[in-house]
Parts: sequence; C-alpha cells; structure tokens
Amino acid sequence: MQTNPVHAIKTTYDKALALARQGDLSQAAGLLDGLALQAPTLPEIHYQRARIAARLGDQDKRLSSIDRAVDLRPADPTLLTEAVAAHSAAARHDTVLSLYDRLIALDPTAIKPQAEKALYLQTAGQFDASEKLLRKLQKKHPHEAELYRMLATTIRIQPNDPMIGAMRRLANHPRLSTAGRMHVNFALAKAMEDTRTTAKVFPHLHLANAAQAALWPDDAAARNTEWNGVVAAQDGLSPVTSSTGTDPALVFVTGLPRSGTTLVEQIIASHSKVQAGGEMATALRTAYALFGSGADMRPLAQEPQGTLSEFANRLMSALHPFANPAKPVLTDKSIMAFLIYGLLHATLPNARFIVVHRDPRDIALSIYKNHFNGGTHRYANDLAAIAEVIKSFRRIIAHWRAILPDRFVELRYEDLVADPETQSRHLIAAAGLDWEDQCLKFHEKGGTVKTLSLHQVRQPIYQSSAAAWRRYESDLQPFIDAWGDTPWD
Repeated sequence: MQTNPVHAIKTTYDKALALARQGDLSQAAGLLDGLALQAPTLPEIHYQRARIAARLGDQDKRLSSIDRAVDLRPADPTLLTEAVAAHSAAARHDTVLSLYDRLIALDPTAIKPQAEKALYLQTAGQFDASEKLLRKLQKKHPHEAELYRMLATTIRIQPNDPMIGAMRRLANHPRLSTAGRMHVNFALAKAMEDTRTTAKVFPHLHLANAAQAALWPDDAAARNTEWNGVVAAQDGLSPVTSSTGTDPALVFVTGLPRSGTTLVEQIIASHSKVQAGGEMATALRTAYALFGSGADMRPLAQEPQGTLSEFANRLMSALHPFANPAKPVLTDKSIMAFLIYGLLHATLPNARFIVVHRDPRDIALSIYKNHFNGGTHRYANDLAAIAEVIKSFRRIIAHWRAILPDRFVELRYEDLVADPETQSRHLIAAAGLDWEDQCLKFHEKGGTVKTLSLHQVRQPIYQSSAAAWRRYESDLQPFIDAWGDTPWD
C-alpha cells in the first residue's frame, strides 16, 4: 500500500508545529527543512521555517526562508508582515520599506500599514519622510487621533502649524472615543509645550491620562504584592557554582521609564563587541515560567541547583532572536529585570548590572507626558502613584545594593549629560569592556531603535532635559506631596 505524499507532508508538517509548540525547536526545524526539500513550492513550510529560525536566532535562515515564502505567494499579507519583522530585526531598512509599500498596495485605503510605515521611518531615522507621510494621512483621515500623537512625539510643533487647529477641533468632537481623547490630548500637550504655552500643557495631560486610566485602570495593591513577593522569593539565594552564565554575556541596564536607560544602552551598544537587545523581557518571563509569577514565586533558595541551572539554559535560548553571533555581549534594558537581580546574580556569573538614576521630578514629568503601550505602566496616569512607584524602585535597588557584589554599578543621568566622556568611560568599564572612542558617537551608529526616546538617541548628548520639572513645579504638586520627606537623591 502506497503512502499518499500529500498526506505524509501534512502529517510531518503538523508534527513539526506541535514540536515547536512544545519547545522542541531543533527537531521541529529539522522536520521543516526536510519538507522544504520535498515540497519546495509550499509557502507555508518556508513561513514556519522562518518563524522557528527566529526563535533559534538563525538570522540568515529566517531571512532566506521568509523571502522564499513571499516569492511563492507575493500578495499574502501574513507573509509580508512576517517579512517586515524579519528584515526589521536585521535593520534592512530599504527592504522593510519596500515590503510596507507592497502591503499598502494590497489595500491603499487601509490606515494601519501606512501608519506602521511612518513609524518605521522614524525607527530608521528618516524623520522628514515620516512626517510627510503622517501629515498626508492626517489630511485624509482627520478624525484618526492616534496619527496626531504619532507625529507630535517626533517633531517640534510651530505655533502656526495647522495641525493644532485640527487637533482642537477633534478634541471637541462629541463622538470622540476614549482612546481618541487620550491620543489627541497627549498630542495637544506636546504642541502646547513646543509653542511655550506652558499653562495649557497639564490641562491636556490630565485629560489624556484620565482617558488612559479609564482604558487601563491601575491596581497599586496588586503591583506591590507582585514586587514584594518576587524580591522575597530570592532571600538567601546563593550563587550556582556550576553555572557559566549565558553566551552572549548579558549587561542589564535598568531604570524606571524615562530615566535615561536608552541613552546608556546606546552608548554601550556602540562598542564593537556589543549588540543592543533593547527591552527583550526574556529574563523575568523565563523566571515566572519556571518558578511561578509574582507573589506565587517559590522560594528560590529551596530550589534544586539543577532547576536554577535550567533557568540559565532557558534564558540563553530565549536570547537567540536578539543576539548577534559576532558580538559576545548583549544589552538588556527590560524595565522589570531589577526585580530578579538576585536570581540573575546567582545564575549568571558573567552578567553585569547597571542601574540608571534620574531626578524623580524629571522622571515623573516625563512619564506623565508620555503615552505607553496599552496596559503597561498603568501607574503612569496618576502623579501620586508615580511617586510611590519610584520610591518602591529605589527601595528594591537599595536592597540589591546591600547584598550584591561589585558587578552592581549605579549611574546618575545628570552626571552623564554633564560629563559624557568620563561617565561613558565608566559605563564601558562597568560592562567589562575596553574603551573605544566610537562609544561617544552613539548617535551616528544608525540601526534600529524602538523606544519613546528614538529621536533623542539620533542626537549627541544634550542637557536641556535636566531639571525640566522646574517649569511645571506647581502642576507637579500632587507628586511632590506624595513624595513627602523622602530625599530627592
């Protein structure tokens, strides 16, 4: 009895996907490689090869596989979207923009692919082209509030800019959604700041943050329970003597949002031996998956050494999509990694820890002025809540400072912008690297940057953002009252 070849291919394909879901990526990749030889004209096989290659950190295979899939089915939006992700990771800007053009051509009336292209132009440092595209979209879709916020974050708005009038009209529209009210008021606050209409900045910020809070309410008690539970679970944890750490070695750059972590990461990543990982979020996610999340995290000092070693192994696998095989060091500026510094110290002997501090008043102002992805940093909508989060962060950092060895380094943002060369040399040494002059030219590096600070990291270090809170001292009074007698530094 002969086997139906189509049925056999499907059976093997389904088995490969099942193995991938179970985490057996190597075996899944092997099966798909065999299928690519048997059925080279099936785009689904090449698509899945690309997705698994991404998880394994095989950049070349990811790119060649998704390119083959797109060649076979050039008008498939799913394949084009995956190709955008693959080539974005490789910082192939021209290819990504071409792929976006193909997505746009599939439906020229759709806003999403055009807006995403505009954002990518910003990521690639092409701010003029991004502005031109966003203004074109605004003209066609004057009621799409998010388009105004997207543009406002990366340009200096002039007093005579017609966008201001358009935003005011939209803000007063009776059927404006809660999300629309959030986006347009963040944009109007930025416009008022740019045009030095200082008295109108916070009224718009209050409206924007109230709308954001309605969409994603904060739960301070749950956050405190999570943070305290995770830190307590690491009490008494000793280093795992058999652990060799990760390859590449990790440099954790930690600080609150808007504290200067992006600037610090870009300086370190300008070194020839360093790849910037950005906010990978792999460490905490791996810890939660293995040991329990939040207050449910098990006491790690009671965990078998083998389980702790497994954490390092799993983390190293999770790093593959972000790493560059040619660079032995990878930065991770995931905000929440500070919660598990004890675990990271115990299991990763080759890791480094750098904590960035900034005047809490400047942090609070910048947090309150910015929109974060839905559901993240929910405390950002309330000035008093921001004060409590900053104090909690400082308390946990003080805890790690007391028990961790010399790998733990702290830096003040104000010191960095006041004396860039001295502090940059300090940073590079803290990362365990020899100095390279190019680290002072991080803004010339190019590449892909995904952060609210993307416009700033394309420029040399500047001091204008230091002590910006003084212009809004009366507006920040709820934060100052909540801060109380706690020292500012």
